[in-house]
Amino acid sequence: MQERLPSGTYSLWIEPLKCVRADDTYLDLVGPDRFFCSWVSENYQPLMDEILKSLQREGVEIRFSSSASVDDSSVPALPDNRGRQLKLPSMRQRNTTIRTLHPRYTFDEFVVGESNILAQSACEAIANGDIALGRCLYIGAGTGLGKSHLSHAVAHHLLENSPNVRLHYLTAQQLTTEMVKALKEKTMEQFKEKYHNQCDVLLLEDVHSLAGRVKTQEELAAAVDVLMETGKRIIYTGAVKPRQIPDIGEGFRSRLSAGLITTINPPDAETRHLIIRRKAKNKGLLLSDELVEFMSENVKGDIRKIESAIVGLKAKACLLKVAPDLDMVKEVINDILGQSSVLTVDLIRDFLASQFRVSVHDLRSKSRKKSIAFPRQLSMYFARKLTEQPLSEIGRAFNRDHSTVVHSIRVITEMVARNGSVRGQVEHLDKKLAQKFL
Repeated sequence: MQERLPSGTYSLWIEPLKCVRADDTYLDLVGPDRFFCSWVSENYQPLMDEILKSLQREGVEIRFSSSASVDDSSVPALPDNRGRQLKLPSMRQRNTTIRTLHPRYTFDEFVVGESNILAQSACEAIANGDIALGRCLYIGAGTGLGKSHLSHAVAHHLLENSPNVRLHYLTAQQLTTEMVKALKEKTMEQFKEKYHNQCDVLLLEDVHSLAGRVKTQEELAAAVDVLMETGKRIIYTGAVKPRQIPDIGEGFRSRLSAGLITTINPPDAETRHLIIRRKAKNKGLLLSDELVEFMSENVKGDIRKIESAIVGLKAKACLLKVAPDLDMVKEVINDILGQSSVLTVDLIRDFLASQFRVSVHDLRSKSRKKSIAFPRQLSMYFARKLTEQPLSEIGRAFNRDHSTVVHSIRVITEMVARNGSVRGQVEHLDKKLAQKFL
């Protein structure tokens, strides 16, 4: 399997397995937990069966179980500890708090593009103990753009490569809940000890949710001061930049801004293309270049939209037992993501043609009649405004070149500025387009 799988996939999903029985009847494999075993069984057992068959062992049944259900004494010691850091008797007891980690949120699975390269590089540096970019990092990003993926990746990297590091990874809400519990139970000294003296790396997500929580801000600020003075590493994530978080103290705001501040923007078309390729491969879904291109042009913003589209496409293809085609992709995007995700130049052109009671053939013709030229120019104007298509692609939908598109946009813009009637008409059409497609 090591020869058949990418190194990152093998180390993440296959290497952790332990073999506790191997005979002519059963191959018993033990994984860290039930979720892990279920994922491996679903995604990699067919490959295991194939390899067993090639080894003339096709009658052997593979069985999975979690380590929690297997007595440690029944698991033989590994003969080889290469790549594993052993804990010596004199080493300090690790005191670590980690929220549940997504098994695929690793650096290997993170698709790097222009929109996120600085945040990714900074996280990787901090995970490796490289302080060239500083010890403190703030990642600002909207929902579904990858900030949690990077936080999970840092945690995975530290757990795998620096198991003795005292890592605390939690959300701001979890921190608040923990502090409130400590106040009620009068255990604030233990709370402070944990975050002041028993922490090497702090990963705190969604710090914008601390707005208005004065006591939590004060305690966190005190902990941050201690951590920074002792050279510890800190990563914050938030929906907005520190200066945009409302209702937080200036002292706390300054601490959030003490290190490198990065932003993850929505991925560009090229990055979306790579993300679609990666996620389709993870799902075992074969997509042609045409389908990947269509999806990258029409599924924008939140990366979770791409995941939803891939999952929906995989399900539909399996249900119908056919390979995905363009019609299936369009249907899935419409069903799952809504019409706004597939708003194209052709849709805008066809909609404007119906509004002005002219044919699409007329809009693509060489006619310069005002009754045809005006809706044609409006269509080009809205296509430029509501899509990310290049001018040449917009022109092609009307059998024109890009210079005609530029001229049409200029004409409509000037008319909107000078003519109240045209301005009202454009605003009305803009609302109707939004109601129908957005």
